[in-house]
Amino acid sequence: MVKGLAQLQRKLTVTIPAKVEAATRAAMEKGADELVAMMKRLVPVDQGDLRDSIAWTWGEAPKGAVVLAESKAESRGLKITVYATDFKARWIEFGTVKMAAQPFFFPSYRAMRKRIKSRITRTMKKAIRSESAE
Repeated sequence: MVKGLAQLQRKLTVTIPAKVEAATRAAMEKGADELVAMMKRLVPVDQGDLRDSIAWTWGEAPKGAVVLAESKAESRGLKITVYATDFKARWIEFGTVKMAAQPFFFPSYRAMRKRIKSRITRTMKKAIRSESAE
C-alpha cells in the first residue's frame, strides 16, 4: 500500500519501470532464443558453418557479422540483433544468379514475430499489474 505522495511518485517513476524493464528483457531473450533455434533448424546444412554462426546479442552485432535485418535503437538499450557471422548467409537467404534462394531468416522471423510480440506485451502487462497491486 502506498502512503504519501512521495512514495507514490517513487513507485510510478522508479519501481514499476524497473520491474517492467527486467521482465521485458527476459521475454525478449526468450523470444530471441526461440527465433535463433528456429533459424538453425531451417538453415541448409552443408558443413554446419552457417548454422553454428547464427546467434543474437543485445545492441549492435559483432564486427564482421552479416545482419539481415535490424530494429531501431531504444533509449533504454532494449535492442536485440539476430545475426550470422558466416559470410555466405546473405547468398543462401536471397540466392544468386546461379543459385536458388534457400531462405531461413525471414520465414523464421515471420513465423515467430506475432508470438514474440505477444509474449513481450503479456509479460509487461503482468509486471505492471503485479507491481501496482502491491
